[in-house]
Order: sequence, then C-alpha cells, then structure tokens
Amino acid sequence: MTEHLTIVTHPLVQHKLTLMREKGTSTAVFRQLLREISQFLAYEVTRDLPLTKRRIETPMQEMEAPVLAGKKLALISILRAGNGLLDGVLELIPSARIGFVGLYRDEATLQPVQYYFKVPESLEDRLVIAVDPMLATGNSSVAAIDLLKKAGATNIRFLCLLAAPEGVARMKEAHPDVPIVTASLDRCLNDKGYIVPGLGDAGDRMFGTK
Repeated sequence: MTEHLTIVTHPLVQHKLTLMREKGTSTAVFRQLLREISQFLAYEVTRDLPLTKRRIETPMQEMEAPVLAGKKLALISILRAGNGLLDGVLELIPSARIGFVGLYRDEATLQPVQYYFKVPESLEDRLVIAVDPMLATGNSSVAAIDLLKKAGATNIRFLCLLAAPEGVARMKEAHPDVPIVTASLDRCLNDKGYIVPGLGDAGDRMFGTK
C-alpha cells in the first residue's frame, strides 16, 4: 500500500455511511452499521498483506496453498471510539494481537492528552493497523502514531470512518509513511474541531453517552 489516502467508494460502504450520518439513527443501529462498515474498510487496508505457501491436503490431493506470512498483525484501538472499528476488523482477523492507546481531546486546546498505552510485543515485526472512526484535527492520530513508533512499529496503517482535509494534511506532514484508509473525505472542520458534515461525536453515538 503506497497511496497516502485511500477512499473506499464501494456502494455498500457509502450506503451504510449515509445511514450512520442521519441524526435519527439509534445507538444500536449505529453500532451495528459501524461493525459492518469496518469489515469493508479492513478488506481494503489488508489488501496487500504478504503471503507465503504451506503444503496442505484437500479431499482430492496435496497442494501448495497461500497463507499469511510473518507475525500476526497488531490492531491498535485509539480509545474510546476506536473500539467500534476494532470489533468488526477482529471478525475478519481473529488471530490479530490487540493494543490500546488512550487519548482524550482537551476541548480548550484541541490537543490530545494521553492516559493509557498498552500494545503487543515485537511491533517492529508486525503490520500495525491503528483504528479510530474520526480523523478530525489529526492531533490525536499523530500523537498515537508517535507513541507506536516509539514502541518500535515501523509498518503502520491508519483506518478511519471519516476524515477531514485538515486531519489528512496533519498526518501527511507528521507521518508521510503511514497510509490512511477511510470511507469519506468530508468538507472541513468547524470552529470546535468537529468534522462537517460528519456524523457528530462517534463515541457518543456508539455508546449512547450524549
């Protein structure tokens, strides 16, 4: 994967995203749609995983068959909203190792504040996929990638549901080696740092805390 930004335009992704954007969509439906859409996004972000061959026996004969190569990949959820994407991706890649980066946004400065960090070992030998539904200002995402690189990660991808141009630019400036996969590049941020037209606060809508 070499493109810095990949927008997944699959019709089912775009349809489900529209349902998620509607303010009348219930918490339960929002959560289910996020799980479904995350699997399409996971398909794209893992499109070029390296393969090796393993000898197996089918009911008909022996053959050399493709299997994933290298260490199990690492999925890193940027708390708390990242967990909504994590669940769906895990259904496709149940053997993945899991990590968590706890960051919250100071509403006055819009800067991230770290409160938790726990990731798998040997990140330098794994593909690391960081997940967070919203790439808004990019400050939290950049901070999370900073922490992952300090922990040894060298092959990182970022998976999000929505992105703003400001966040994409911030990520490209700070981490040009980290490709971004998203379902939509929205218009802009508002004066509070929220994505417009967006879908509101993904964590609040997912957990019913608004």
